[in-house]
Amino acid sequence: MKCSRCGNLEDRVIETRESRDGCYIRRRRECLQCGLRFTTYEKVESIPVLVVKKDGRREPFNMDKIRKGLYRAVEKRPLSTKQIEQLAGQIENLVNASEKEVSTKEIGEQIMSRLKRMDKVAYVRFASVYLDFKSLEEFLSELHNLLQKEE
Repeated sequence: MKCSRCGNLEDRVIETRESRDGCYIRRRRECLQCGLRFTTYEKVESIPVLVVKKDGRREPFNMDKIRKGLYRAVEKRPLSTKQIEQLAGQIENLVNASEKEVSTKEIGEQIMSRLKRMDKVAYVRFASVYLDFKSLEEFLSELHNLLQKEE
C-alpha cells in the first residue's frame, strides 16, 4: 500500500480484523519509512448486477432507489423502519442472487407481492407508480381486484 504521507510502498500490517458480518477485512498498517499508521479495508469485488429498464436501457442496480420507493409508499403507514429495511434487504438479496441482469418488472413484482401482504395501502401507492396507470379506470380495476381477493 502506498503511504499517503511519503508515498513509500513498503508497510507492515499491525493488526487484522474481520468485520462482524464477514464482508470485509480491516487492516491497520504502518509505513516503514515515515511511521504513519493507516487503515485499509479489503472486500470481495463483485460484478454489479444490471437492471434492464422498460425501454431496454441497462444500469447498475441501485439499492437507494428501492429504499426511496418503499419509504414513499409506506409514508404515514403503520410499518416500522425495521420492516421496510427487511423488505429492502430481501429485494437486494433476490437481485444479487440473480445472474448478471434483472428486469425492473421482476423487481417491481417482487416488491408488490410483499407489500400486498404487509400493507394494502402501501401496495396501492407503490402499484400506482410502478404500474403507471393510464386512466382512472385502470386504477379502479386494480383496486377492485384487490378488494375481491380480500373477501
